[in-house]
Amino acid sequence: MTVSRPPLWVCPKCGHSFVTANLWHSCSQVDLDDHFVDKDPLARALFDDLAAAIQSFGPVEIYAQKTRIVFTVRVRFVAVTPKKHWLDGHVWLKRRADSPHFRRVELLPPTNYIHHFRLTGSPQLDPEFIALLRESYAVGCQAIT
Repeated sequence: MTVSRPPLWVCPKCGHSFVTANLWHSCSQVDLDDHFVDKDPLARALFDDLAAAIQSFGPVEIYAQKTRIVFTVRVRFVAVTPKKHWLDGHVWLKRRADSPHFRRVELLPPTNYIHHFRLTGSPQLDPEFIALLRESYAVGCQAIT
């Protein structure tokens, strides 16, 4: 059964899409490359590998914001902050996933879990982590509630 969803609202100022009209946001336009100035090229390579993995699941928007880069379908489901030699980030899941990939897990009641990770090398983008990203993508599509 296909669930019909209302169209996304697009901010007329910044062009970012949201599930509800006039949702608060920073409304900024940041160049993605600005996040990687003075960073080890490894940080950009990790981001590119992560983005390619996420984009393999289907359509996704990537928005560079002032302090982070977010991946969104209907809602934001993954965010990363480039550091000097790695990426810090989190994925949104509707369950707690115990995995060595995660540094900590926060519960946002009643059933939202933010799983924090640090990517320091491409081997971390293994099949288990890719499966968790795919699950988070489904949350972003609002296919998992």
